[in-house]
Amino acid sequence: MRRLNRKKTLSLVKELDAFPKVPDSYVETSASGGTVSLIAFTTMALLTIMEFSVYQDTWMKYEYEVDKDFSSKLRINIDITVAMKCQYVGADVLDLAETMVASADGLSYEPAVFDLSPHQREWQRMLQLIQSRLQEEHSLQDVIFKSAFKSSSTALPPREDDLLLTPDACRIHGHLYVNKVAGNFHITVGKAIPHPRGHAHLAALVNHDSYNFSHRIDHLSFGELVPGIINPLDGTEKIAVDHNQMFQYFITVVPTKLHTYKISADTHQFSVTERERIINHAAGSHGVSGIFMKYDLSSLMVTVTEEHMPFWQFFVRLCGIIGGIFSTTGMLHGIGKFIVEIICCRFRLGSYKPVHSIPFEDGHTDNHLPLLENNTH
Repeated sequence: MRRLNRKKTLSLVKELDAFPKVPDSYVETSASGGTVSLIAFTTMALLTIMEFSVYQDTWMKYEYEVDKDFSSKLRINIDITVAMKCQYVGADVLDLAETMVASADGLSYEPAVFDLSPHQREWQRMLQLIQSRLQEEHSLQDVIFKSAFKSSSTALPPREDDLLLTPDACRIHGHLYVNKVAGNFHITVGKAIPHPRGHAHLAALVNHDSYNFSHRIDHLSFGELVPGIINPLDGTEKIAVDHNQMFQYFITVVPTKLHTYKISADTHQFSVTERERIINHAAGSHGVSGIFMKYDLSSLMVTVTEEHMPFWQFFVRLCGIIGGIFSTTGMLHGIGKFIVEIICCRFRLGSYKPVHSIPFEDGHTDNHLPLLENNTH
């Protein structure tokens, strides 16, 4: 009984077989089928290689939400060279929320040479070229995010020429911590001093003819310092054409959380609008000579996450490629074979000529084909 039940079970399973085997004696091969199979296998191999390259690649996913963190401090990273001696200039931040000067103790004043060496000038040209490409092709920003900490440093390289050159400029570099509200970082004539109604600069002791706010921004960023990230103002150089000239940068800062397979950092992206004008009170152009960077924070926060295609999705796409090519090439081969057979059939029918009727003496005609006679000798 057990053997009988087993045979019934096996026969039932055989009836459910969706992949019946065809004996080799019933399979007919052809040159056209072999050609189509070769094309199909080649296409499958190429698409499989391309799909594998897509599987190895990663992409950046952008998510937006309201920034709810207003209690923490905002870090400002600064590296600016001004074409004036350090004793003539001062830098500070005016916090618009409390109308008071934020502490600028994190900044260092270092005498420097304003003109760049040939190697430094080449670095600056390369950085400006990258900046122009980033403005045209925004997708390059994803490449920069993924290469953070892996690419070379974007800092200005040290001078390779004579170090005994007389310093004619002041390099202001370091970082500041300010409240996460709109503010104004500025560099102007004279050192800043506290004032009950705000702040002031000791500019009366500086000769007006020594004003020169030509400057070079080697680095300016907000938030955590991430090596390899190129910011919009990195490599910017402005040359003043007048002693009384004001340079203004209007910056919108966007909090950004960066999560890649290499790093996780809380940084900030920003966009900037530039403006410069000559101070002339007689012509109605009022203001103070200097460099002013007015920044404001966006209420939205961007989360940038590096993502990778999961293996199950890659496997499903690969199966779809192989099965789709098999089905499509089989269908196209069948249609092509059907069309060829129809054309050949018509050609064969057209190759037969009609047989002429044979007249008889009584006026009738014989429409039958003549019989072949075998002459025997």
